[in-house]
Amino acid sequence: MLSLTFPLAEIERYLFILLRVSSMTLMIPIFDSRNIPAMVKIGLCLSLALLVHQTLHRETFVFIGELIPFIIGVAGEILVGAMMGLVIRILFAAVQLAGELAAFQMGLTIANVIDPMTSTQVSIMSQIIYFAAILIFWCLDGHHLIIRVMVDSFRTIPPFGMNPSPGLFEFLMQRVVDMFVVGMRIGAPLIVSLLLTTLVIGLVARTVPQMNVFMVAMPVKIFIGLVFLAISLPMMARLMAVLFSDIRRDLLTVISLF
Repeated sequence: MLSLTFPLAEIERYLFILLRVSSMTLMIPIFDSRNIPAMVKIGLCLSLALLVHQTLHRETFVFIGELIPFIIGVAGEILVGAMMGLVIRILFAAVQLAGELAAFQMGLTIANVIDPMTSTQVSIMSQIIYFAAILIFWCLDGHHLIIRVMVDSFRTIPPFGMNPSPGLFEFLMQRVVDMFVVGMRIGAPLIVSLLLTTLVIGLVARTVPQMNVFMVAMPVKIFIGLVFLAISLPMMARLMAVLFSDIRRDLLTVISLF
């Protein structure tokens, strides 16, 4: 008769790994979409956790049998994974911010659409730039980078080994501030061109008062915005590639602060 035995320490280690992997994975764009079936998300998290567990299988782990330390360990693993996922999410939020600023100047915020990932209303321009950023991220093997950093995080912060540094909150606040700077950098060509278009339309309105500027301004802004979007996409792609290459550095910084 075949009998399988699993040490409690290994089961507990796998649980801690699963909590960190799940909280990080479900914070990353695409995987946080409500359109992805729950079973797919669960299977992905279980598979990644098993992969990491086998990688760390030879390292020793002491079983935690007391309730209070166990709860602290669970909360710590969720916090570590959520903070790592938040760093990635902030960068994509900067991309969406650039699209929102451009759409506001083009007048496209009047016609918002439902984002299938978050079920919230977003502008069309924001969605275009956001999906372009996701494609660039995947083309640059960003998902492989995330898996490697995820495995490295367990070597630096083993399960139940969290010790947060006071500089963690300051680092996250700095990333939030940088989100607005990055958003302006990504959307700068569109924002500047649309601003100049608005100034030209204002001058035309002052020069030719008989012209119905409001009927002309919106289609002109949309046309100028789409033209400069097409022109600036290669530059945006290069900038996003540089920003995505810095994700590993930011993730390792977060790990070092725990």
